[in-house]
Amino acid sequence: MKSISNHDMTLSKVFLSFILASFLSLGYAQAKVHYHKWEITYQYKSPDCLNKLAITINGQTPGPMIYASQGDTIVVEVKNSLLTENTAIHWHGIRQIGTPWMDGTEGVTQCPILPSDTFIYRFVVDRPGTYMYHSHYGMQRSAGLNGMIVVKVPEGFKEPFTYDREYNILLNDWWHNSTYDQATGLLMPENQFKFVGEPQSLLLNGHGRFNCSLAASGSCNSSHPECALLKLTVVPGKTYLLRIASVTSLSALNFEIEGHSLTVVEADGHYVDPFIVKNLNIYSGETYSVLLRADQNPTRNYWLASNVVSRKPGTPTGTGLLNYYRIPHGRLPPTAPPSGPLWNDTYYMMKQSWATRAHPNFNEPPPAKSNRVIILLNTQNRIDGLTRWSVNNVSHDFPHTPYLIAVKNKLRHVFEQKPPPETYDIKNYDINVPPPNRNATRSTAIYKLEFGSVVDVILQNANTQTVNNSETHPWHLHGHDFWVLGSGWGKFNPETDPKNYNLKDPIMKNNVALQPYGWTAIRFKADNPGVWAFHCHIESHFFMGMGIVFEEGVNRLGKLPTSIMGCGKSKVGN
Repeated sequence: MKSISNHDMTLSKVFLSFILASFLSLGYAQAKVHYHKWEITYQYKSPDCLNKLAITINGQTPGPMIYASQGDTIVVEVKNSLLTENTAIHWHGIRQIGTPWMDGTEGVTQCPILPSDTFIYRFVVDRPGTYMYHSHYGMQRSAGLNGMIVVKVPEGFKEPFTYDREYNILLNDWWHNSTYDQATGLLMPENQFKFVGEPQSLLLNGHGRFNCSLAASGSCNSSHPECALLKLTVVPGKTYLLRIASVTSLSALNFEIEGHSLTVVEADGHYVDPFIVKNLNIYSGETYSVLLRADQNPTRNYWLASNVVSRKPGTPTGTGLLNYYRIPHGRLPPTAPPSGPLWNDTYYMMKQSWATRAHPNFNEPPPAKSNRVIILLNTQNRIDGLTRWSVNNVSHDFPHTPYLIAVKNKLRHVFEQKPPPETYDIKNYDINVPPPNRNATRSTAIYKLEFGSVVDVILQNANTQTVNNSETHPWHLHGHDFWVLGSGWGKFNPETDPKNYNLKDPIMKNNVALQPYGWTAIRFKADNPGVWAFHCHIESHFFMGMGIVFEEGVNRLGKLPTSIMGCGKSKVGN
């Protein structure tokens, strides 16, 4: 194969940039508008064979797929028919450039959608890739309010890989008790605190299998069509693009297709310098695209397997079938489902992160330096007898008036104005033992960023309140993509570790894992006017205060739409 010279590569990048600039200058001349009309309701569903109430969109969980092309406009009319619950929907990974009020984050960018009310989301999908949507109110995501978004390249553009067909795979974890039960347990005093526990099942596209012999009589039906195994049919010799998204509420997962290797080609909407894995580690909020070659013995079927990692597994393997053409769909493989790697092999997971780099033809190196460094220590603490998660010893609360409305309308009295801490006592804090001072504080304060500045955020993990325990935290940034500069074990050293940052070809993402007793460094440009959440994507952790909020360039925005108002001090007359 002929090698590509640096000169040729530079010309290729210039040509691609010219084409893209020309495309943008036409204002997405071929752009379309895609309309969706959704009603959110509770329905009895049996995704893992056990019948329980789930939050559905038009009776479905997962919700309807959204397909579009880069530059298209998505319009979703959402009617909240939950009767007693508010809701809001976040379009995870869509940057909402020019429409920060459509990010769908209750308390940050909008008031919630009240029962019986209708709210219309309207936004442009500006980057091709694999994305997701989910509720951003309470713990509704784990009740079933979620789905996938696929954004195609515009007509006439080619991706840096070829395939014959594509499949979408949404990975999830599933509990049998309600989110009301879970939330109540998390809010109890320390001596009555009850964690959500490990999920009962792992779902692939909303399908799983619970052992009905363990269920109450009459509530579980192993032959229910809703819990039939997911089946992907392949033709020998063909190549398939698998778009994989994890919308789990707790579990980090490892996804494997028995006997087949996977080539990673995209992560969070950015093309990856391709690399091959036996199985894929994927954290809550992440998306990947991988290539699968149907190159194994075509006289049998193979397992799709989803396994819990980063936590000691208490949930059976989630399974589906890779069905070779002309083999009966329901014929099970003659083998046991793959069990995945060791759940606590952190080095194995780190290796995948280090291997994920920008594709040479789509590399956008980060600025050489940042204007500001914020170091965030992740700890588990106690506040007024309640168990909380904290960042720099501060557990985040949200005001009744969304930040975007408050900042734009100068309602400074609705949230705390004292800036939150930028770092912690790096020199003296021991990350390997439970917090010496278990007590933290609560705050509604936010980080105000200078518009256009370059910001580094260092995520630092530490021991929880339990001896010899540190948990994985997948952090998600709204409104931006960031460069993943580096990661490592132990305590981040601000003097030496930045010297080893990858400034050449770091991948850009919107979601990144913070490993136990480790650190992760990201860099982003504060160039999207709005107010944006940055938080752990484990639903119970965010519910318990593990997040912060950034504000940048709100003064550049025009008048906010009245449709996002109506709560707190944004009510008429307040």
